[in-house]
Amino acid sequence: MGSFDGKAGLVSGAAGGIGRATAIAFAREGAKVVVADIAAMRSQALETVALIEAAGGTAIFVPTDVAQASDAEALVAATVAAFGSLDFAFNNAGVLTTGFTADVEESAFDRIISIDLKGVWLAMKYEILYMKEHGGGAIVNTASEAGLVGTPMAGPYVAAKHAVVGLTKTAAGEYANMGIRINAIAPGAIATPMVLTLPPEAQASLIAPQPLNRFGTPEEVAEAVLFLASDKASFILGTVLSIDGGATSNAQSYDPFTSPTS
Repeated sequence: MGSFDGKAGLVSGAAGGIGRATAIAFAREGAKVVVADIAAMRSQALETVALIEAAGGTAIFVPTDVAQASDAEALVAATVAAFGSLDFAFNNAGVLTTGFTADVEESAFDRIISIDLKGVWLAMKYEILYMKEHGGGAIVNTASEAGLVGTPMAGPYVAAKHAVVGLTKTAAGEYANMGIRINAIAPGAIATPMVLTLPPEAQASLIAPQPLNRFGTPEEVAEAVLFLASDKASFILGTVLSIDGGATSNAQSYDPFTSPTS
């Protein structure tokens, strides 16, 4: 018996990294899972589905651009049509652009806000509208260590993730008595494709504040998501769970790379 037997839900950004690991973990615990990602990531998303099915689980892929309201609404509808309910949702899709604040192009800023912030709001909107009429559910949003502290070279991403924290806390209070629990996670330096494709100096800068001086794994993050989405967390809502090797518990050291003199 798995802790999510008889339940169904969706995971966005599930073509790889934290999303893939979490989709696999939900399926391992008995859930039927909708693997959501953009159409351009179809092959990788289908790999996630195949991994779930190979382990005896049930999953389908639904191409989704979370920044589009019609896609967010259709994702919820597709989950219910395929599996009969929406018991949990993990809103994890996101992108990152690096650069000093004044050097970031407006188009890059708009893209980050559209996907990382508006995409979470749209997902919650349609998930909540369904859950409030069907007995509740659990929602987990992906914020970030960058949603709790400033992070040099990632201004738009930091802005979006701070806002995700605020959205999570506000919505959690609004829907607390409708059987809907909403929380967020704040991963630090996790070994995902997004992080591992950064330049070596940027990777070192991410790890530097962590007393646990290593990258976390997507699987470690997945276990935290499952806990927050499970009945074991029945009295937890509006929280932001740091999964960062202790980074936000310590002051960041001076680094001439991120605090240059010219």
